[in-house]
Amino acid sequence: MSKRKSLVYLTGFMGSGKSTIGPILANVLGYDFIDLDEHIEEREHRTVSDIFAENGEGYFRELEKAVIEELKQKSSTVISLGGGTITKVENLETIKSTGVLVYLKSSPQQIFRRMRNRLDRPLLRHPDGRPLSDRELMSRIQSTLALREVFYKQADVVVSTDGKKVGITVDEIARKLRRLVE
Repeated sequence: MSKRKSLVYLTGFMGSGKSTIGPILANVLGYDFIDLDEHIEEREHRTVSDIFAENGEGYFRELEKAVIEELKQKSSTVISLGGGTITKVENLETIKSTGVLVYLKSSPQQIFRRMRNRLDRPLLRHPDGRPLSDRELMSRIQSTLALREVFYKQADVVVSTDGKKVGITVDEIARKLRRLVE
């Protein structure tokens, strides 16, 4: 991969496999790996959920923007983004100009199955902290996916994760990345 495009950014809805696939893909490519949410948590000394609860989504998105500006200086790195990171136009522009954006596409049904028992995600709860019902959760997933799809469609590489083993998905991404630079 060229120096300019030696960053690989993974995007997709929560539960699409970014944090699972990212380190394995990095290993296959011989790259470093950074999980953006974990990086922010280490920097802030608190969880993403706590940041959302204490400071709101706007503050969190500004943190993401600042960290992406720092990380764009790296090379040979796979960066797992938060599900909503690319909905901030400045982030999307930085990502597209400094690396290859890979969209891990999952169906609403697959996301629902993976996330229905995850209570640690702010998007999956009511504002007062109560978990969403199954119907509310599916509705939230579908509506949020619909809003984000315009951003996800700008990815350089799209790979469906539905019904695939992690290794198969990683191999498919690596193959598509190699084709991009040949």
